Amino acid sequence: MPTLLQINITANWGSHGKIAEGLGKEAIAHGWKSYIAYGRWLNPSKSAIYHIGNNFDEAIHIVGSRLLDNHGLMSSLPTKKLISFIEKIKPDIIHLHNIHGYYLNYSILFDYLAKINIPVVWTLHDCWTFTGHCAHYMFVGCDKWQTHCNDCPLKSNYPRSIWKDNSERNFELKRKKFLSVKNLALVPVSKWLEGDLKKSFFKKANIHQIYNGINTDIFQPSENASFIVKQKYNIPSDNKIILGVASNWYRKGLHDFISLRTKLDMSYTIILVGLTPKVIKTLPSGIIGIQRTENINELVNLYSAANVYFNPTWEDNFPTTNIEAMSCGTPVVVYNTGGCAETINKSTGIVVDKGNLVEAKKHIMEICSNDFGELSEACRQNVVDNYKEETCYNNYLRLYNSLVK
Repeated sequence: MPTLLQINITANWGSHGKIAEGLGKEAIAHGWKSYIAYGRWLNPSKSAIYHIGNNFDEAIHIVGSRLLDNHGLMSSLPTKKLISFIEKIKPDIIHLHNIHGYYLNYSILFDYLAKINIPVVWTLHDCWTFTGHCAHYMFVGCDKWQTHCNDCPLKSNYPRSIWKDNSERNFELKRKKFLSVKNLALVPVSKWLEGDLKKSFFKKANIHQIYNGINTDIFQPSENASFIVKQKYNIPSDNKIILGVASNWYRKGLHDFISLRTKLDMSYTIILVGLTPKVIKTLPSGIIGIQRTENINELVNLYSAANVYFNPTWEDNFPTTNIEAMSCGTPVVVYNTGGCAETINKSTGIVVDKGNLVEAKKHIMEICSNDFGELSEACRQNVVDNYKEETCYNNYLRLYNSLVK
């Protein structure tokens, strides 16, 4: 029986944690043993769970990152214990997801991975892997990562450093350590990220682009959703609903929604999911704020009730919220950010330039005035045809099988 070990900051929590969970379940269904090693935040899992480090280790790692720009270079003891765990379970595949997040020492881990003959798959959910500091660079338009990072313009951004700038050293160390693993397959989750990956120091690496998928049996149009949502939030029955969803609204377009609100009359209601109580209190009339929810049925109702899903993110890779909305039959208007445009066609939504709220408003109003039933069917079919989680997991299993000798 082959064994899969996945390593991620979370276990069955958040978008990439749930992707790892689903992949583990699919591996189990195909006769594999499945383990997930995680740093913090978990929900119950079908895989066997291993916790890397503890709160104290995390706190020390955060201090090192804040002062010395040492992100990913602390947590030595937890990483050595993880290696002992790897030696114990003897996996046939080690699948990395987000190894940043104040819980792991990548230098120690990759020194070990370079010595053993175990295939490594690494899914890239952001850009941290090939930069000297940041997880995303598109907001400031930085392209130093294509040659050599230094004098980082995003030093104060995640993973924040308030004093030292070690981006030049970090870039060189990442390049050395990550390229030392010969049996490494990189999986960018969008064509956009694949393109940038091929401009980085990974240009000669083994790259396999695989889109994230979703459960289309869960995310599907919900009957009476409009009535349920409008009654719950006291929305007039003839109002149009514009929905936005994010687990973290940092650079995801909150200010664009607030600006959009001023450009629409009160026959439109904006609902935003994933806000903090503090932010909710500041929202203008006509915007309903909801805290992050783990209640999938509630989220499906919101997607299904919306006339349009608007994603004005300024920094992203491949947001699954776009396909979750479409799977529930809701057309999408997105900024041309990262891989956002890759899921959209002329029958399912509109792509506009970042910050162009005039165009966004025009297309939002057009979608709200169109035959919703026809658009809804096209959106749903697009996801069923291209972004089902079974397709995603099967692509990974094929990759696993091609690597295991």
